[in-house]
Amino acid sequence: MKKGGSRRDFLKTGAAGMVLAGGGSAALGQENGASTANPETESPLTEETIRSAEAIFDVRYTDAERQMMVDGMEAWIDRMSRFRRISKPNELAPACSFDPRLLNVDYPEQDNQLVRSGQDAGQLPSGDTDIAFAPVWRLSQWIERRQLSSRRLTDIYLERISRHNGVLQCFVTVTPEIARAQADDADREIAAGQYRGALHGIPYGMKDIIDIADIASTWGATPYRDRVASETAFIADRLREAGAVLLGKTTNGAIAYGDIWFDGVTKNPWNPEEGSSGSSAGSASSTAAGLVAFSIGTETLGSIVSPSNRCGTTGLRPTFGRISRHGAMALCWSLDKIGPITRSVEDTGLVLEVLNGFDRQDPGAIDMGFSADFTRDVRGMRVGFDPAWFEQGSDADRATLEAARSAGVDLVEITLPDLPYDALFAVVEAESAAAFEELTLTDQDDDLRWQAPFAWPNTWRQARFISAIDLINVDRFRRQVMREMHTLFEGLDAMIGPNFAGAMLTITNYTGHPQLAIKSGFNEIASRAAFDVEPANPDTLYRVPQTTSLWAPLFQEGNILALGREIENRLGVADMRPPLFS
Repeated sequence: MKKGGSRRDFLKTGAAGMVLAGGGSAALGQENGASTANPETESPLTEETIRSAEAIFDVRYTDAERQMMVDGMEAWIDRMSRFRRISKPNELAPACSFDPRLLNVDYPEQDNQLVRSGQDAGQLPSGDTDIAFAPVWRLSQWIERRQLSSRRLTDIYLERISRHNGVLQCFVTVTPEIARAQADDADREIAAGQYRGALHGIPYGMKDIIDIADIASTWGATPYRDRVASETAFIADRLREAGAVLLGKTTNGAIAYGDIWFDGVTKNPWNPEEGSSGSSAGSASSTAAGLVAFSIGTETLGSIVSPSNRCGTTGLRPTFGRISRHGAMALCWSLDKIGPITRSVEDTGLVLEVLNGFDRQDPGAIDMGFSADFTRDVRGMRVGFDPAWFEQGSDADRATLEAARSAGVDLVEITLPDLPYDALFAVVEAESAAAFEELTLTDQDDDLRWQAPFAWPNTWRQARFISAIDLINVDRFRRQVMREMHTLFEGLDAMIGPNFAGAMLTITNYTGHPQLAIKSGFNEIASRAAFDVEPANPDTLYRVPQTTSLWAPLFQEGNILALGREIENRLGVADMRPPLFS
């Protein structure tokens, strides 16, 4: 690249991220049919250009091979230059779709039966705060018995959002008119004997990357801050049909990464000096602070589990393909998943029962029933664990393991194969860079608030240098990991461990296995930085919660829900509230 050329010119003139603007080739990066070529910054393709690129791709060619490449690349560059000009909207999924199922494995059908625990909710509390923090399984009983109206519950949450959102920055859009209208509808239907089920009249928050028609859906990012959805996501329709009440859109880190969004940093209710982690930042924060009954999160690579760990919520990442993503922003088509964030394990099952359903509009959707039994006796369940995980874990992690042991499960020692699991990161780097290529090529990535080596803008620039051959081989390795996990799960009902132990968060996101994070205890620690935002009082210790995780074989969420509820009851920490918001 000639001296003075910008990095954007470098990207626009390089097929696959290389400086390949060779003589006579069409310019890359065209908007509205007009070329963005800049002859003053374009460089001819030479042997030296290829020699420089070899270091990035860790390959070595001879002088003769380089010359042959120069002679043959112009047509290739022209082809990709013309291709880059066509529109590729975010919802356009790749032709090849990920399926977590192995071809030689039978996955048992499920009969769509959820058996509730049968635990009685007791008397309705007299105070609004106690009502606000009640789990869905209690709230639903009070509403069904008409001891509590949906309108009263909705007004409680709207008032709490108004009072606390300024500190927590967990809602980007609040919809009080919609919420009150839906609550009134629910009360009328219930009074008429038309009770729809456990979520009828229950107010919730929707993560801001999931569309609801005519409501802002900003994706947390400056380039989209004025975006208004034109259609309603599949899961939003399912929740509306179940009678749930929409309180508004909860914040997420820009383009589903972290807790920094275009207008703030979402805070942890247990320590508002630190961020809530992300990217389902607002969903976890609002649920932990009693601003919603439950919320909807999404996860590509930790975005339900991580904020649940930070805020002490219960987060369920279901099996890949179980819940339709139609109408949700695509970040990584082969990894994106939608799931509930709640204050109890049973609540996650109640929400998943509503969200589960096959949808042909999502190329990755899988037609699989969902069954769970919260009265199930977990004694005799075979649960895998690696002792080394708990040696390196916290007291809360070890307490969770002991709770499982005391519940009568059969703990089975396991060891993960020693493989280069971090190679899998190339998938999310490349897919997300493709999904948001326009931001990279038009300089709009510079408008994103978080600019750092590991933030999206820089990740996407680097991703253009991922070799297509390497990416295909990573995908082949992904299938190997799927086979290894299937073998490891044989004879097991679940696995248990610290959330991030042994690369399990990474592995199971790429293999599609479900993960349940449950509040397991507390730690006295200093504020954690919100990426590039350093804490104001780094030496002050705060009592903050954490979660520990359970994993299940594909589609066997029922296993970890039954076990998770039993562990939750034995630990006795799920109902503890953040003092500043109680």
